[in-house]
Amino acid sequence: MARLGLDFGTSNTAAGVLAGGKPFAIPLEPDATTLPTAVFIDFAERRYIYGSSAARAMMDGAEGRFLRALKSILGTPLAREQRSFLNERISLIEIIARFLSEIRTRSESFTGMPFETALSGRPVHFHSASAERDAQAEQDLRDAYLLAGFKDVSFLPEPEAAALAVAGQGRMLIVDIGGGTSDFTLCDRVGDKTHVLASRGVRIGGTDFDRILSLENAMPLLGHGAQIGAELSSKTHTAPRALFYDLASWEKIAFVYDPALLREVRRWERVAKEPHLFERLGEVLEAHLGHDIAYAVEAGKIAANGSTSGEILLDIVERGLSVELQRDAMQSALAGFADDIGAHAMGTLDDAGCAADSVDMVVFVGGSSLMAMVREKLAQCLPNARQEDAEVFTAVVNGLAIAAA
Repeated sequence: MARLGLDFGTSNTAAGVLAGGKPFAIPLEPDATTLPTAVFIDFAERRYIYGSSAARAMMDGAEGRFLRALKSILGTPLAREQRSFLNERISLIEIIARFLSEIRTRSESFTGMPFETALSGRPVHFHSASAERDAQAEQDLRDAYLLAGFKDVSFLPEPEAAALAVAGQGRMLIVDIGGGTSDFTLCDRVGDKTHVLASRGVRIGGTDFDRILSLENAMPLLGHGAQIGAELSSKTHTAPRALFYDLASWEKIAFVYDPALLREVRRWERVAKEPHLFERLGEVLEAHLGHDIAYAVEAGKIAANGSTSGEILLDIVERGLSVELQRDAMQSALAGFADDIGAHAMGTLDDAGCAADSVDMVVFVGGSSLMAMVREKLAQCLPNARQEDAEVFTAVVNGLAIAAA
C-alpha cells in the first residue's frame, strides 16, 4: 500500500509520491503542484470549497466564511473550539481534516492509487516558545489526519525532508522560511547519502511579515492608533489595539466579524476625532473585507521585495485608497525578524558544533525565503557559503515523497 507524502503548509499544501525512482508532486489543481491552504464555507450553496477556488469565492463576494493559515491555530485553544457552520457544530481541527481528506481524494483520483497512510511534514517546532503547545500541535494535526480517513500518519521535520531532495554535495544549511515558521537543518551530503547534523526552528514566517506590514501601513487607514472620544466628557483614548492585531493576522481574520463589535465600531464613528477612519473600519467588518486587505498587503510586500517600492491597494474599501510601501521601510520594519532568523541559523551550527566556515552552501526553501532581507542576513552570517535555491515550493514534498517510499 502506497504512502502519501503530504506537506500541509500555512499558505500552501502539496502532496507527492515516488514515480520512476524520482519524486513527483501531484497536481492538486490544474497545472499546479501546490494548493493554497484555504477553505471557503459557502453559505448559499451549503458546501466547502478548497484552494484557489476558495480564494476566488471570497474575492467574488460570495456569502460565507473564508479560512486561511489554519496550520497556525494548531496547538492553541482555537483548534478545538466548537463553532457553528451550516447548522453543524464543528472544530477547526475537523475543518483541517476535511481539507486533508480533499487532498487525499485528489491524490487518489490523479494517481489511481489508494492512500491509507501518510508521511506528513511538520515544522521543527510549531510553537518554539512552548513545549506543551508544540506537542499539542502535533497531536492536533495527527487527529486531523485520522479524521480525514488515514489509518496512520508519521511526521518528518520539513527542512530534513527538503535536505533529501536538494541537489549538491558537501555541508549545507537548509533554510526553510514558510508562512508560519522558519526551520533550519544542517546536514552533510556525500554521494546520495544525507546525514543530518542538527535541526532548529522558530515560529516566525511570512504571515508574521504580513501582520507587521499591515499594522504599520494598512491598519492606520482604518483607525489603528487613532483617538476615540467619550460621549459624556472631553477625554480620549486610543482605539483598542487587539482588534487591529486580529484583523492583520491571517489566522484570526475570520473571527472578527461579530455584530456586537461592529456596533461598537459604529459608535466610535460618532465620537472619534477622525470619524472617516472608523467609517472605513466599519465597512471592512460589515462587508467582511479583512482577507482582501491581507491579500493586498501580501501583494504590496512581494512588489516591494522585487523593486524599490510597492503599493498596497485598498480600493475595495474606498475608491482610490492606497499606501506606498518603500522597500527600505519594509526592510526596517522586518529587521527584527531577519535578526532572529540569522540567530537561529547560526544557533543550528552551534547545536552541531560546526564552524561557520565549514558550511559550503545555504539552500533556501519556502516561499518567504524569497525575501531579500533573509538572503542578505544569511550572507552576513555565512559570507563564505554560496547561496542556492531548491524548488522553493516543492522541495519539502519531494523529500517527503522520497522518505515515504
